[in-house]
Amino acid sequence: MATQTARLLKRLRNDFQLSIITLMGLFGVIGISPYAVYRLLNGNYLVGIADTVIVFSTLFAVLYAWFTRDTVKPGIYLAAVFSVGSTLIAINLGVNGLFWIYPLILFNFFMVTPGKALLATSLVLACLVSHALLVPDSVFESHYQMVSFLVTCMMASVLSFIFAFRTRTQRDQLQLLAIHDPLTGARNRRAMNEELKIAMASHRRHSDSYGLLVMDLDHFKQINDRFGHHVGDQVLVAFVELIMRCSRKQDRLFRFGGEEFLLLLPNTEAEGLRAAAQNLLSRVANELESPGGPVTVSIGGAILHGGEHWESWLQRADECLYRAKSEGRNRAVIADTPSGQSKTTASH
Repeated sequence: MATQTARLLKRLRNDFQLSIITLMGLFGVIGISPYAVYRLLNGNYLVGIADTVIVFSTLFAVLYAWFTRDTVKPGIYLAAVFSVGSTLIAINLGVNGLFWIYPLILFNFFMVTPGKALLATSLVLACLVSHALLVPDSVFESHYQMVSFLVTCMMASVLSFIFAFRTRTQRDQLQLLAIHDPLTGARNRRAMNEELKIAMASHRRHSDSYGLLVMDLDHFKQINDRFGHHVGDQVLVAFVELIMRCSRKQDRLFRFGGEEFLLLLPNTEAEGLRAAAQNLLSRVANELESPGGPVTVSIGGAILHGGEHWESWLQRADECLYRAKSEGRNRAVIADTPSGQSKTTASH
């Protein structure tokens, strides 16, 4: 029980949007349930049913987010349900129902993107004003009260929009920094471990094929020693830009050492992996330069096999890289089978 609770808490810490949906869902259920019971018992069935629908919709959306790991659809669903429910409640209760519009504004900005939240708030206000104009005294007691309500709601919406936009931007930047190497822009080792785990799980469940290339720039230490680390950094950046140009959009490049990089290739079999390695060897040898001349790369590769752990897969590729360097560098060694056979390809 303690272990399961720890896992749930860890997941909430690692998934910001899931934690927001769970927290707002909890507040929604606790805050609205008493009103739903009270109104149903007092014969106000329309508002009571609306409250009940909101409560059960909230529970459904939270459970959906937990089981599917999809937080986008539940957020949009909840924002729509709460917006419609709050509008109906305000129309039915009049001035007393308008108090629910202010928490709705905050709720929407937590659930969906700032633009969608602003649109939802605008639609709610437009519906309320339209109904108030068609049925006088049904929602507002006077035009002055209506205008005051609109002004305060729009002020709250604009301030919430600014806060939500800045928060989302900063969070995206932090997430970007957390998984990317600041120098080259390639993904870092933390992201690499997660992607390899995902590849392993995908291979086991759906038999998706994955290839792996581990690359190490040849004699890179000499570049740093002769020309300085700033030149070495320029070579690393140029290398990453070259690999990105040569790779498919679905491929993932990671930097997990000083001059060591890893390229993950989804939907790739052994022959495709050899062809990719040969292409990278040739392109690097022909296009990557340092003040001391052309720069080459050594490559080790492996295809993920059924039942294989990602660490074993990475180790096989790393062993092939070691062979490529010991056999003279500027070449690729690709593992063919789990028994350890491999094939060497040299750049020309």
